[in-house]
Amino acid sequence: MHSFKVLSAKFEEQFSTRQFPDQPHSLYDPAQYILGIGGKRIRPVLCLLGNELFDEIMPDAYHAANAIELFHNFTLIHDDIMDKAPLRRGMPTVHTKYSDSAAILAGDVMLIHCYEHINKVNIRIRTKILSVFNKAAREVCEGQQMDMDLEGTPPEQVNYTDYVNMIALKTSVLLAASLQMGGVIGGGSEGNQEHLYEFGKNVGIAFQIQDDYLDAFGDPEKFGKQQGGDILINKKTFLLLKALELCTPAQKQHLHHLMETNPANKVTEVLQVFHDCRVDEWAEKEKEKFSQLAFEHLEAIAVLSNRKQPLKELADYLLTRQH
Repeated sequence: MHSFKVLSAKFEEQFSTRQFPDQPHSLYDPAQYILGIGGKRIRPVLCLLGNELFDEIMPDAYHAANAIELFHNFTLIHDDIMDKAPLRRGMPTVHTKYSDSAAILAGDVMLIHCYEHINKVNIRIRTKILSVFNKAAREVCEGQQMDMDLEGTPPEQVNYTDYVNMIALKTSVLLAASLQMGGVIGGGSEGNQEHLYEFGKNVGIAFQIQDDYLDAFGDPEKFGKQQGGDILINKKTFLLLKALELCTPAQKQHLHHLMETNPANKVTEVLQVFHDCRVDEWAEKEKEKFSQLAFEHLEAIAVLSNRKQPLKELADYLLTRQH
């Protein structure tokens, strides 16, 4: 069994070569650019880990992992255009460096290349791999649209269950599908694949709760971001939605005033409301709920416990990180 760190290095070694033709450079250079500015490669490595959970890593796992990483970066390019984001991983976004049109086409061609990699998978399992990949790809798009729809909705009108579903679609399903695709390649049974999928999905939701919590309450030096960045832009997060549900009418009025007026002490004041509503304690319990559900599914997978250890260690790292 290999650790995430080892498999990450193995994946990067074969993925670091240029993924696209040289010409026309105005089409392919922007696509190659986003692949070259880093990233944790969590999703493709999950595919490798999903394979190794059941059997030694097959070449097909790398074909599927390449498709997953290309798809993930395709979504980032288009998301950055929609969000008008100037930076990605500390570097200019593709549309900022090149143009909106170049970025759109670069994303499109990346999506096409995903299927070239999947087409290399053994025909015996290719249909299943396509089915899992296409379902996840469709749901990621659904999640992104739901997120855009929620942007114009007042926070108190956002149903918490709908928000969790949006996060699951936008963020978690690709993690889950990456694991399942690896499980398919490794020969896991349908039941084991389902448990593996649910493990990834629930880890993804717990991860987002952790991310929202760290943005508000984390140490900026460890987290690597300005404290309260989400608060400053009135971003809908697990914390804000729950605070509006738990707080008193006076606290709710104060929160709305802070969001509308953006005073200099906005972050401090909002955090005080979060503390008063005990939403920080709630977030810890909510993260633990999804974490526990994830580990129950991991435990239910019918393989030797030592084969699950790399996945357990990765989940523990993601859900206890301070950065």
